[in-house]
Amino acid sequence: MTRYVDEDLHGAEFRECDLTGARLIGVVMPDAVIDGLVTNLVVNGVEVSGYVEAELDRRHPVRRLIRSEEPADLREAARRLHAGWADTIDRIRRTPGIERRSVNDEWSAAQTMRHLVFVHDSWFRRCCLGSTELFTPMGIGPTVEPYREAHGLDLSLDPTLDEIVRVREAQAAELEAWLDEVTAEQLAARAPMPDEDVWPPYARGRSVRRCLGTVLNETFEHHGFCVRDLDLIEESLSS
Repeated sequence: MTRYVDEDLHGAEFRECDLTGARLIGVVMPDAVIDGLVTNLVVNGVEVSGYVEAELDRRHPVRRLIRSEEPADLREAARRLHAGWADTIDRIRRTPGIERRSVNDEWSAAQTMRHLVFVHDSWFRRCCLGSTELFTPMGIGPTVEPYREAHGLDLSLDPTLDEIVRVREAQAAELEAWLDEVTAEQLAARAPMPDEDVWPPYARGRSVRRCLGTVLNETFEHHGFCVRDLDLIEESLSS
């Protein structure tokens, strides 16, 4: 394990890094920010992950619905997520062009929604429905090859906000209509993924419920990222 001793890491940024088992001893961390998949985190001898998760559930009750195994809860989760995104899109429309601005090397709001277009096509249509159709061209997928620009994706596209929203509305309607009919038995079944080398390869063997969970979690998490960055952008515009 790499050791950093008496190093000045003031302002350092660790992006998409695997810090499993990392140990920070005797560190000074005022104003530090940790954002990611954090479990079993011990701070000064106290395991704090449970506190963090409980507070996130308090702030965002939809998280509990997303974790539920009950179809009715999952239907309600999808509807709440759709409503949250609708409010954020209304907010974006009040400042034309803000959807193309980004901060801290994160995706813009437009790019975030285009990624969710891809998430729906891959994790819902392929994994939950067994679709073999090409992905929606405007979608933004993983950066790794050969998946970066494959199976119908076209990164040269620059769709307008209205074009992106129309696709996302159609996808939300498709998901909610499916959830209105799906049963607990269908959710527990093995995902009917086509046997092709198309994203997401590591989903093979998972249940339909687990693949649906990825769709709902991605919709929730990326909405949080989008709102966070819109706050920062609007703050900079008003200063």
